[in-house]
This record gives sequence, structure tokens and C-alpha cells, in this order.
Amino acid sequence: MDYGILLATEANSWKVVKRAEELGYSRAWFFDTHLLNAEMFAAMGAAAMATKKIRLGTGVMIPSNRIAPVAASGLATLNALAPGRIDFGISTGFTGRRTMGLGPVKLADMKEYIRIVQALLRGETTEWEFEGKRKKIRFLNPEIGAVKIDDPIPLFLSAFGPKGRQLTAELGANWLGAGTGPQALAHMKQCWTAAGHDPDKMVSVGGVNGCVLKPGEAIDSDRVKSQVGPSITMMMHNLVEAEEFGDITGRGVPPPLKAAFERYQRIYHGYQPADARYLSNHRGHLMFLRPEEKDMLTPEIIKSFSAVGPKEMLRDRLREMKSAGYSHCTIGVRYGHPEMVEEWADVIAGV
Repeated sequence: MDYGILLATEANSWKVVKRAEELGYSRAWFFDTHLLNAEMFAAMGAAAMATKKIRLGTGVMIPSNRIAPVAASGLATLNALAPGRIDFGISTGFTGRRTMGLGPVKLADMKEYIRIVQALLRGETTEWEFEGKRKKIRFLNPEIGAVKIDDPIPLFLSAFGPKGRQLTAELGANWLGAGTGPQALAHMKQCWTAAGHDPDKMVSVGGVNGCVLKPGEAIDSDRVKSQVGPSITMMMHNLVEAEEFGDITGRGVPPPLKAAFERYQRIYHGYQPADARYLSNHRGHLMFLRPEEKDMLTPEIIKSFSAVGPKEMLRDRLREMKSAGYSHCTIGVRYGHPEMVEEWADVIAGV
């Protein structure tokens, strides 16, 4: 199992990615959340110019954020800057659509979007439908070198549910399964096998939301909360909108989170304007804690939904992931905490 970093994209993300490369991380994944973060392709371009070996992935691209030809052009442009180091990660969308008050893209629409992007990246002439018309499109002069399409760009699907995992296998894609667990990984491998793909040749991505404790530090210190809290409150951001947009996990409210979630529900219903509570609900999402969220994170909740502890305990957590069969693990590097790259590199070195 190798290791990568997962970033809430900012204009200067290249600095963190450059240091990650120096420390031996193999991949960097960038959020595609345009109303919270910086523009993904621009930040990835800067990182491409500042690095030589680390792979750069869209983590994950959302189909509605840009039309398919623009996505293909963006990937091909990145491939010209970092040949053979670009990964195409995609999903139906959570944060990037919820910030606009929208639910996820339909799986069938995402499948069609992927078909168009991949056909263009293969240099094919393909058809797409836009503004009510179906037209043929292709890269008109890729041979001049403005973009690069002669290096393969691997496909990764973020899939939390069984239908998404089945589509992943159908498309011969790798799997972004951070936060899903060994049972989902076992199902993903079954799907790959049923579709005629060797699971051992596919990349299965798990992830860690964690913090390396300092000697004598409390598990609910402000530093710990700032590093792991945004991933925990993300679950409440999802669940409080489940009636309107659906629950992305399909698991409902986990018992350890019940009391905090009920409290958050009351806060949520006070957000204004009432017809756009998502504007407050997703402020700082997966980046930082808002004041009203901070004291909800009890030691019990932190223990239940994150990996916080001394180095050796965290090394055991990574060994468990490796034993479960994950081939790649992403370390969430929290916005404003670039030092996490160093802290976790020290943990990884002892695994």
C-alpha cells in the first residue's frame, strides 16, 4: 500500500504537494468544490510545474462543474505539463453541488460524461448532446502539442453505494472508497471480478481522517479538533439535508453522533435565508470548524469517527488498512495545516 494526500484545493496547494513529493507520497488528490475552494485545474497546473514524480488527481471532478469537452481539455493540458502523472477521479457530486443547493448527478449522466471525456482523450471523434442538439466533436489538432493525449489517464470512480461500485467495475475503473470500510472493499473486488477485471491490478483507495497526538495532548484539544473535526461535521452537513438531497452514505445517523446531530439540526433550522440554508451549512465544509460546531466534538465522537493517537497506534491503523487489501491510502491534509504532511510522513515511515 502506498500513500497520498487529499487537499481542499487552494491556489498555493502546489507548496504542500511539492513537500509531499519530497517526503515520498505517491499521489495528491484535489477537491473540485468551486464555491469553497480554488479552481482545481489551475491549482493542479501549478503543482504539475512544481513537481516531477508525484501523481496528481482530480479528487473528485464533478460532471456539472464543467462541460465534458472542457474537462477533457483540462486533463489533456495537465498531461502536457506532467506527462503520465494525471489521474481522472470523478463522482456524482456532494459538496460541489450541495453548495449550490443541488443533489447528486444521476449515475447514467455521469457514465455518459465519462464516455465523452475518455473518447476525446483517446483522440476519437465522438458524439455528444448539448443545447438540445447532438454533434460530433474531437480534439482538432492534438499533434501540435498544445495538449497531450498519448499518455493514458487512469479513471477512478468515487462510489459509496453498490450501484456505483458496479458501474466502477463495468467501466474498468479504479475505486476511490475512502470512508467506506473493508466490507465495501470486498464488494468492490467482487464487482471487478464479475466484470472480468483482476482486483489485484486495480487501485483501491482508502483514507484516514486523523491527527498525530503530541505527548500529553488531550484527544479533544483545539489542535486535534481543527485537524479531524471538519471531516466529522461533514457527516452532519450531509445528514441534515438528507430529506431534501438524500444521504450520501445511505446509513443514516450513526448512534455515537445522535445527540450532537439533534443539536445541529436545531442550529441548522436557524440558518438564514430559510430557502438557502445550504449556504451556511456548507461554509468551511471539510476545511475548518465554524464556532457553533466546535464544542459538539466530544472525546467519544472524535474516537468514533477519526484516527487520533500516538504514532504507533496510527501505524497499526495503517497496517489494518493494508491487511484489508487497500492498495492506496489518502491522508487528509486539513486546510491551514500543511504540517500534517510532515507529521504523517513520520507515521508512515514506521509502518
